[in-house]
Amino acid sequence: MNVLAQLGIVVTGLVIAIVLLALNFWRALLFLFPHSVRVEPEAPADQMDLPLELAEVATQLSGLGFVPLGSHEERPRLQRATRSYDWAHPGERVFATAYQAADGSPRLYLLTPLVSEGFVITAGYRRPALDLPGVYRSGSLEDASPERLLRAHLRRMEGVTPAGDFSWEGRVEAGRSWYRGLGRKEIRRQNLQGLLWTVMALAIVASAFLGGRAT
Repeated sequence: MNVLAQLGIVVTGLVIAIVLLALNFWRALLFLFPHSVRVEPEAPADQMDLPLELAEVATQLSGLGFVPLGSHEERPRLQRATRSYDWAHPGERVFATAYQAADGSPRLYLLTPLVSEGFVITAGYRRPALDLPGVYRSGSLEDASPERLLRAHLRRMEGVTPAGDFSWEGRVEAGRSWYRGLGRKEIRRQNLQGLLWTVMALAIVASAFLGGRAT
């Protein structure tokens, strides 16, 4: 094989590796350091800049007795923050959080922190189902209305003891606690493929340089 052909193979490999790293390196960091996601308050309830796509969700939550708390941002390393909008139903001891998916569609999940530092989570979109008695219950009802989602969430709360702080500060702290603790396994499962692609990209880079030295 001549030198130009070898150079072309090396350059092609490096381009592929750069693309893979650009798409997946942040996921590898998230797999390795799930607690590094920053959860910060963004705006209080009277200053929430609610997107039009979430207006109907907000109306339905208000009809169920939820009160707006504010918005918060979740920012992984090397990525833009995701902004979420929070409500609470102190009587039922449930947080509601809405945000926009990557395609702009509305998403909603309900969250109840537990005194055991666990959580009950019910999402209106697909997410892993998990039941660790007294510690962590997670499930989903795809495309369910907020009312139906709340009924399912309250059933899932049977037999557990919710924590007491259903303020905006309590919601932000619940997000931080999830990334520090029980959420780590789920985050790693979601981002394992990103770690594998990153390792593959680094192997391509190492092979290109080591192969060049060998020749």
